[in-house]
Amino acid sequence: MSFDIPDDRQYMESHEWALETDGVVRVGISDFAQDELGDVVFVELPDEGDDVTKEEEFGVIESIKAVSDLYAPVSGDVVAVNEALFDAPELVNDDPFGDGWMLEIDPDDPDELEDLLTADEYESQVV
Repeated sequence: MSFDIPDDRQYMESHEWALETDGVVRVGISDFAQDELGDVVFVELPDEGDDVTKEEEFGVIESIKAVSDLYAPVSGDVVAVNEALFDAPELVNDDPFGDGWMLEIDPDDPDELEDLLTADEYESQVV
């Protein structure tokens, strides 16, 4: 099976992706991760204004198969949360790189993105 792994973002070994746009980092989970989880039924996310720390848990995703922690790709302030996921968590399955995004972070240190995997590096991990 092949998975969508857009090369315009970086990835964590724990399957979160990060996309930096105009200094803000949008975060979600990969196509591979949503496929492994199965049908997502619940997402717990931080509140706007909360601080997150790189490689530490920021929330939880629950599917019919498993409950998994979500990890921050960078440290910083949460500036947006995808509230649509509270009523429609299946967006993570339907569009993990688009409407299924989870939060946006104003990073303390944008250079932290350089520590993440490229699309090719992530693909070699999951294929």
